[in-house]
Amino acid sequence: MSDLYQEILISRATPFINKVAKIAAYVVTALFLFAGFMFLNIFLLIAGAAMAVCCYIFLPRLDVEYEYLYVNGELDIDAIYSKQKRKRIAGYDMAELEILAPSTSHALDSYLNQGGVKVRDFTSRDPQVKNNYTLVFSKEGKRDIIKVELNDIILGDIRRIAPRKVNAF
Repeated sequence: MSDLYQEILISRATPFINKVAKIAAYVVTALFLFAGFMFLNIFLLIAGAAMAVCCYIFLPRLDVEYEYLYVNGELDIDAIYSKQKRKRIAGYDMAELEILAPSTSHALDSYLNQGGVKVRDFTSRDPQVKNNYTLVFSKEGKRDIIKVELNDIILGDIRRIAPRKVNAF
């Protein structure tokens, strides 16, 4: 029996406000450092150095790609920040799947309307994409709801593993 191995790379659309925030942070950092050197002010230099460190740490997180790795009924999701740093976000086993349906399906209403359940969005957030799916997992009495963009090969394998849990509408 052969193993099913699929990788999907999804680039999240960067909102305009994130682009503006990046540019503003770099400009303000440069101004602080320039003014600190011009006026030989230690406080401006320290502020500029602190902002440079913050830019180095936090701004790469504004550009995100998600990588789905599906291997024999297990879905692992990694985040790739600025095409440099990779971080494992979550791992899910299809044995814990309650329902899989398109994100616009009414079959998900009872799950989404429950209080205290957080929905995690690992999609490109592009309204033109038609293969957005919502998966509901139950593990140790706790529900996880995730939104992903899956291809037909992964959907076919999940349908093979758990046919009653896949909702087409």
